[in-house]
Amino acid sequence: MNETTPNTASAASAAGAPSAEERQWALFAHLSILLGGLITTGWAFSIGSFIGPLVIWLVKKDTMPFVADQAKEALNFAITLSIVCFGLLLLTILSLGIGALITIPVLMCIGIAALILVIMAAVKANEGVAYRYPATLRLIK
Repeated sequence: MNETTPNTASAASAAGAPSAEERQWALFAHLSILLGGLITTGWAFSIGSFIGPLVIWLVKKDTMPFVADQAKEALNFAITLSIVCFGLLLLTILSLGIGALITIPVLMCIGIAALILVIMAAVKANEGVAYRYPATLRLIK
């Protein structure tokens, strides 16, 4: 190694880049949205999708700022998805099921978009880049 070339690991930590452990926890915060959706049998990310990011945020918020930021972002996204899915469910019920002709395809599109966005967020978090979900209500600040 050349003496003028700094060690990249020490240069990254000196620049305030998140550690490998922080990146891994941030990755888990985003992927826990998908896990919650799977556990609740795909109720369009409504019931259990925000439990994982909430737990990670509560546990790591004081010790790991990058994880706290990304867990809050994942939590806000999960809450936004829950609100939208609940609204579409309400629309279906109020229209006596006729609205399902619109809400089911919309829910499918939302599910695919959410899957793509969560994967993108997890990859970015694993790279140490703070990801911001588009069209998300920032309820938890």
